[in-house]
Amino acid sequence: MGNVEEGRDPRVRMWAPVCRAVALLLGPYAEVVLHDPETDRVLEIWNPMTSRRPGDPSLLGELDELDPSAQDVYGPYEKLLADGRRLSSVSAVLRDARDEPSAVLCINLDRTPLEQAAAVLSAFGAPTVKSPEPLFEEDWSERIQHVIGTYVREMGRPVERMTRQDRLAVLGRLDEARVFAVRRATPAVAGALRVSRSTVYGLLAELRAPSAKDRQP
Repeated sequence: MGNVEEGRDPRVRMWAPVCRAVALLLGPYAEVVLHDPETDRVLEIWNPMTSRRPGDPSLLGELDELDPSAQDVYGPYEKLLADGRRLSSVSAVLRDARDEPSAVLCINLDRTPLEQAAAVLSAFGAPTVKSPEPLFEEDWSERIQHVIGTYVREMGRPVERMTRQDRLAVLGRLDEARVFAVRRATPAVAGALRVSRSTVYGLLAELRAPSAKDRQP
């Protein structure tokens, strides 16, 4: 919290509950600053991230030069602290009853915990080493899931929306992977593709049938 008594300025008294609420919600990761656009000074500050204090220069610039299409809310834009932390910032022009700028509210959110969380999630999601073939070469059910899942990711189309050509392509890959050499594989493939066994058998027959070109003497 700032060191200036809230009753010192009516604008601080008016907007302090809002500023406190934002600061409490976002914890120690958000700095909330209320600026005086007329004197270009800090009116009050909550959770300060720097040595800036009430009464220090705001260095806001000219409000008249701001884009009016933003409707008095600007951002999120990026700031960088001297210690290397990156902030996402939003500024709002607060107007009085005469529609004149009364104060400027700035919220600076420290992105460090978000970036750290993203790095952890990326590390968990990233593959490490290739799966050991001797361990999984007999796991035909895993191979079915891998082949179909790879195709779904490549095409960006779920199994429910696969066309006949899609299913032929997938069955071709499964056949090349010798999945159908396993007696129980066909029902598993049908279940994974969400079609009937007879559909899988029919498509396999079509896939394996020699083309007209192949039948020519």
